[in-house]
Amino acid sequence: MVEAVQGAGVVVTGAGGGIGAALARRFAAEGARVVVNDLDAGKAKTVAEEIGGIAVPGDASAIVAEARDALGGAVDVYCANAGVAFGGPDLDDLADEKSWSLSWDVNVMAHVRAAHALLPAWLERGSGRFVSTVSAAGLLTMIGAAPYAVTKHGAYAFAEYLSLTYRHRGVKVHAICPQGVRTDMLDATGSAGDLVLKPTAIAPQDVADALFKGMAEDRFLILPHPEVAGYHQARAAEPDRWLTNMNHLQQKWEEAR
Repeated sequence: MVEAVQGAGVVVTGAGGGIGAALARRFAAEGARVVVNDLDAGKAKTVAEEIGGIAVPGDASAIVAEARDALGGAVDVYCANAGVAFGGPDLDDLADEKSWSLSWDVNVMAHVRAAHALLPAWLERGSGRFVSTVSAAGLLTMIGAAPYAVTKHGAYAFAEYLSLTYRHRGVKVHAICPQGVRTDMLDATGSAGDLVLKPTAIAPQDVADALFKGMAEDRFLILPHPEVAGYHQARAAEPDRWLTNMNHLQQKWEEAR
């Protein structure tokens, strides 16, 4: 159990299903007061009613003030979990400006806007916790999904920035980087996800368990798939060999399509 969670005011974005719903359930089970956010108001309400939380639907980066009011004046933990995934074969990824724009806005800039709204109060009182659901794609990459892979790198970089800038002032930051998780988003990845992610996919609850273990150990980087650490080390040690292996995976995907 993470003692700081008991009675804490927690916001989980994108919590109408998948990883977000699992995080909301776990925080509530640990005694937190949880705001459930999702663009889908019906889904947010359903999860909130299930866990005894408060539904605050809408744009994830624009609900901090409303969530703070709903929690009685303070957000102690903010889980930036809402995300979008776009991709396509070959050059399709590079031509869809709408997908790129939305990916940057939701996967990166929503985190920036939320942090901007949260930090003044956190710095004044000397405590706060920012949890970023990134993806192993933010440490590695993902075939057939340029907007997703690139913006998840951005989400990870921003989480790093927050941690290195504010950790001495009491702000704790955690970056969760799972590979495949059995959610609707994984189902939407199509043949690329079938090849790369589904064979080792885990349940959303496993991600929540990994987060709580990481919080208890005060770790920044949380890897629900431990093998990602080895992949990340190999990428840094021998980038050309790693890229060659990824290119082989790309070719395998192309041959199977």
